[in-house]
Amino acid sequence: MDGNGRWAQQRALPRTVGHRQGAKAVRRVVQACSERGIEVLTLFAFSSENWRRPRWEVDVLMKLFAATLRSEIRRLDEANIRLRFIGDQRAFSPKLQNYIATAAQRTAGNTGMTLVIAANYGGRWDMVQAAQRAAADIATGRLPSADLTLETFQRYICLADLPEPDLFIRPGGEQRISNFLLWQLAYTELYFTERLWPDYDADDLAEACAAFASRQRRFGQTGEQAAGAADA
Repeated sequence: MDGNGRWAQQRALPRTVGHRQGAKAVRRVVQACSERGIEVLTLFAFSSENWRRPRWEVDVLMKLFAATLRSEIRRLDEANIRLRFIGDQRAFSPKLQNYIATAAQRTAGNTGMTLVIAANYGGRWDMVQAAQRAAADIATGRLPSADLTLETFQRYICLADLPEPDLFIRPGGEQRISNFLLWQLAYTELYFTERLWPDYDADDLAEACAAFASRQRRFGQTGEQAAGAADA
């Protein structure tokens, strides 16, 4: 969700205003995705690299994260949305960790869209933690080393129980993945837009979905093979 700071700077406003407007965009996009029948939406809320930002800005982001959880959890629960979190939560304050656990527990039984919040998350961290967990299972005999394959390793990656992403959307004009879901995005369609995140709305989402629908997904096959599989 890129462009909050630039959105504020273009209006001669503090960066914190941009982050608050970005939180409003989250509500719009979550509602639009739910209405479109999208099954899983993952939002990159705070990366493991974002700790490098000025301390005051990190503090604002943490407070905004906690406040948004408190204010939105009832709305999400009533909308039958299941909330999940990925990332290393140990760096967060005990109070924020409690908010995260409470939100996940409250919505765990919901059957609508799954909303995943990636917070203190990085794709490289994800693969390292997966390797550590796999190594621990090998050491204790739960996983024979000969059985460690791409398929078995994937079970240790975050979100292994969910479908791999179909579409990656990056607003804000940058054209890079920035350490997000590196394993999961192997065959994801990438979509970049100049729109800054605080301005992002249902119409922008519709444009991204239309662009996705126009693409042929081949997954290593030829175009003819992919077309034949789609027709079948």
